[in-house]
Amino acid sequence: MVSTSLPIIIHTKTKKRDHVMSVMNRTVVTEFILLGLNQIQSWTGLLFILFLIIYVLTVVGNVLIIILVSISLHLQTPMYLFLRNLSLCEVLFTTNIVPKMLQVILQGGSSISFAGCLSQLYVFAAVGIAECLLLTSMSYDRYLAICKPLHYSSIMSFKQHVYLVIFSWACAVILPAITISLISVLDFCGSNTIDHFFCDLVPLLELSCSDTSAVEFEIFAQTIPVLIFSFIYIIGTYINIFLVILKIFSTTGRQKTFSTCSSHLTVVSMYYGTMIILYATPNRRQSLKVNKTLSLLYSVATPLLNPIIYSLRNQEIRKSLFVFKKIA
Repeated sequence: MVSTSLPIIIHTKTKKRDHVMSVMNRTVVTEFILLGLNQIQSWTGLLFILFLIIYVLTVVGNVLIIILVSISLHLQTPMYLFLRNLSLCEVLFTTNIVPKMLQVILQGGSSISFAGCLSQLYVFAAVGIAECLLLTSMSYDRYLAICKPLHYSSIMSFKQHVYLVIFSWACAVILPAITISLISVLDFCGSNTIDHFFCDLVPLLELSCSDTSAVEFEIFAQTIPVLIFSFIYIIGTYINIFLVILKIFSTTGRQKTFSTCSSHLTVVSMYYGTMIILYATPNRRQSLKVNKTLSLLYSVATPLLNPIIYSLRNQEIRKSLFVFKKIA
């Protein structure tokens, strides 16, 4: 028995020692290098100024909406209170991405710590989930206001609005924490170069030398209810809204009714359009250039367009802005 088992024991110990040595020989990644928009380095100065101006306008525009909704008594309705939270999402979203992106552009690339990368990814995912659920809540609010106007006040009460906002932010805090906890235990021992302007999920997972199937499955399990189901629900509510609008005989009445939800519909189309293309389709088949372009669209352009769309299309916001200017 001793002579038979001894070679097996020695072989097992040798395999363990070889595995330990191979792990020790790997270079453990403690930071990542963001390459940014390296394909258009000749436009560095112009891009830096352009994105800086867009960032300032985005923050100012969304903060202005938050202030207007907070101080205007006639804007204390669920629709505008949802809009206030949506504007908060845009401020957090663009502030999480753009300042670091400006540094990357200016320096032609920049390092970010492992913890900093995970933090940026967490805020990115959290705000994205919150915005997704808030847009869904806003579509529910518009559905009630147009399709069930007599029951609107009793169903969409202030308490109901608070519950929907709390639910949106609770999901936004909890769900990405699960993903980040799974990513934090992965091994990153090869290249530390991310060919992007922020720590996006797909390029980060591609650098891992561990099995990422558990993370990918968990993300897929989150994407179905949060992104796909909510998008289907929004489509369903707007089908019902359009059917009700078509039954209105007056052209003026149809236009007035549609104007109450046109801003939200425009924002939904931009947000879900880019998100579904990026995260609900096989990312690895997309070119890196397309991925970066779409990322720029929803991380830089969309947060700026939201306050512009709501300001131009919403009469109540314009009135409040006019009053605010007079007071200022």
